Amino acid sequence: MISSNKLNVAFIEPPITGHAFRGTGVYSEHLLDYLNKQKELVVKKIAFQEDISSFDILHYPYFDPFFLTLPLYNSKPRVVTVHDLIPMKFPHYFPKGIRGTFKWLIQKQALKNSQAIITDSSSSANDIHRFTGINQKRINVIYLGVDINFKKIEDFKSLDSVKRKLNLPEKFILSVGDLNYNKNSESILKAFSQVRKEMPNYNLVLVGKGFIDSSLQKDAFDKLMKDLELEKHVKRISAIDKNDLVRVYNLASVYVQPSLSEGFGLPVLEAMACETPVVSSSRDSLREVVGDAAHIIDPYNINSIASGILKLIQDKDYRRIMIKKGMDRVKLFSWNKCAQETAKIYQEVFI
Repeated sequence: MISSNKLNVAFIEPPITGHAFRGTGVYSEHLLDYLNKQKELVVKKIAFQEDISSFDILHYPYFDPFFLTLPLYNSKPRVVTVHDLIPMKFPHYFPKGIRGTFKWLIQKQALKNSQAIITDSSSSANDIHRFTGINQKRINVIYLGVDINFKKIEDFKSLDSVKRKLNLPEKFILSVGDLNYNKNSESILKAFSQVRKEMPNYNLVLVGKGFIDSSLQKDAFDKLMKDLELEKHVKRISAIDKNDLVRVYNLASVYVQPSLSEGFGLPVLEAMACETPVVSSSRDSLREVVGDAAHIIDPYNINSIASGILKLIQDKDYRRIMIKKGMDRVKLFSWNKCAQETAKIYQEVFI
């Protein structure tokens, strides 16, 4: 303990790049900010190889099964956040190879050597237990929060400015994510193709680096979009300012998240906070997070996805109900609560 009787916590940056975008990056940024508002803590972000001798607790806020993001042992008590183990659930689509297999064995042992594990949902907690054998009593579910900037925007000039800046269509369905297999993005295209048969004035807006950056997944996605003759009706956005993203949520008619698996699913709450009705997958953490505040669909059923989108567009009464439920649901999730529960884990580990 330091002289002020506060716990001195090292918040350790991952040794690999790519973690700073969206989900995991949002987690680290907001949790660190709110942890430093806890009176009993002093939390400092440090690099992976920095000296840890002056700290009481180590927190590794990122874990990857196939890369070495943890030391095997530490001289200080450590807490590790495992957001999900999705690559383990879909091994055919996330091949680890010989090196990945070897690294997973090291990472799994390193995780077992940790004093406490934090994860984003009960679904992810079950996966951690399933794939590592770690006792569930050591796995703590702490839900993420929603940035207070995500809210209903009444400034129509501001909304119109972003619409023009990003060249957004007048009416659109929105999805924020990537082209990883679990995101089920090709099913969004197929469902959107069906939606356009009834609502030809609607377009699709996709936000995420994977929709722009070159990859084999993007090549397959582009081919499907061409085959479905949707190229003129899909707008893709990569890098986007948070304030602009808030306004994109506000401008969308419906938000859709048909993922096959998620560790949490923050965009569904961001959409709800902006009073945009949500179509959500019934799988894993998403059902846990949205409760009854979204239209629930079967992500493996294109008709289910399409009909969910259409119902939220066409049924005005149902739309109002789901928006109200979303506004109530999002109040259950806050970064301050996330930080308070994380601080409690620190105290338990240090004792």
